[in-house]
Amino acid sequence: MQLRYTFRLDPDAGQRTALARAFGCARVVFNDAVRAREDARQAGRPFPTAGELSRKLVTEAKRTAARSWLGEVSAVVLQQSLRDAETAYRNFFASLKGTRKGPKVGAPRFKSRKDARQSVRFTVNARWTITDSGRLSLPKIGAVKVKWSRTLPTAPTSVTVIKDAAGRYFASFVINTDPATDQARMPDTDQTVGIDLGLTLPQTPSGGTPIAVLSDGTKIDSPRFLRRAEKKLKKAQKELSRKQKGSKNRAKARHKVARAHAKVADARREFHHQLSTKLISENQGIAVEDLSVAGLARTRLAKSVHDAGWSAFISMLEYKAERYGRVLVKIGRFEPTSQTCSTCGVKDGPKPLSVREWTCTACGTVHDRDTNAAINVKTTAGLAASACGAPVRPGAIPAQREETGSHGLPTKPRAA
Repeated sequence: MQLRYTFRLDPDAGQRTALARAFGCARVVFNDAVRAREDARQAGRPFPTAGELSRKLVTEAKRTAARSWLGEVSAVVLQQSLRDAETAYRNFFASLKGTRKGPKVGAPRFKSRKDARQSVRFTVNARWTITDSGRLSLPKIGAVKVKWSRTLPTAPTSVTVIKDAAGRYFASFVINTDPATDQARMPDTDQTVGIDLGLTLPQTPSGGTPIAVLSDGTKIDSPRFLRRAEKKLKKAQKELSRKQKGSKNRAKARHKVARAHAKVADARREFHHQLSTKLISENQGIAVEDLSVAGLARTRLAKSVHDAGWSAFISMLEYKAERYGRVLVKIGRFEPTSQTCSTCGVKDGPKPLSVREWTCTACGTVHDRDTNAAINVKTTAGLAASACGAPVRPGAIPAQREETGSHGLPTKPRAA
């Protein structure tokens, strides 16, 4: 399977100028492609082909005085920008036909130099290399210093250079992993687990709210990164609002706000990676609920739902389960896991979120609401261990890595 390995870059002043030039040229070519297709649509003509766009917007444009500066960057960067435009239109038309999974996507829009994210992509045709000293050598940019946090398992097929809203530069390498090698790193186990994702009310700023409860009774508290950083974010945002638009001080204040938000996002992502890797390494089968995060984000729990980052966490479980040969099962979001007794199976009716413990009227068992729900998630998924330790469930296959997004919203979103 294909994976991305991202590393921080530290370009010098000259390299930042060259990267800014590359970002700008790629953006102009993308916008020219969108404009050409829109002009053809309004005139009732067939859309120009990829070859026609490449010849007109890149090859011939370099020979004109208005676009001669396109020759200052690698031609691969410009060609990849055209491919991005083609992919955007392909996804748009597939979304209109209903053949594309995930939420609906709109028509491609023009890019702006003020966009929070700028990127360019180099394929193997660009002849970029990693030098013996560990630097990333990019055509017409130079050897950029890389902060290697780990080694690449295989040779990368392409690299994307990204500049985020906080002004940080990253190199994102695409690699093809070996399934046999990956699965050998995670030996088989006979453990299976059910996970109940939810929020506990009432919530307090001090934390202590579980983001997930496992079927073995383990409760994983949410670090609540956004809630803890709210005071700092509020102060930075207030300073930004007081700056005059268009001034250099406003630009500095905007970067300060972006850095504060990036710090929160990085901490949350690191927490999700550590937790998902731990669950994947310890369990052969994992069961979760297919919650409607988009639906919950429209309720009064919106801030807490976004702070928990359920979609990103489930996405990590999906691709790691596929990579390491584990089984991930999603059960329906309308399964009454919080209403059913995990001991006798009697449905005891809906309960408000304030009820955290309840006693079964049939068998008298006292249940913790979240632990009982996690056990029911595991039972509903049908995860069981065979004699050889492999998970047994008719029809279960290793989870495929798909695009995140809501596949339909429930009438009444569930929080726990």
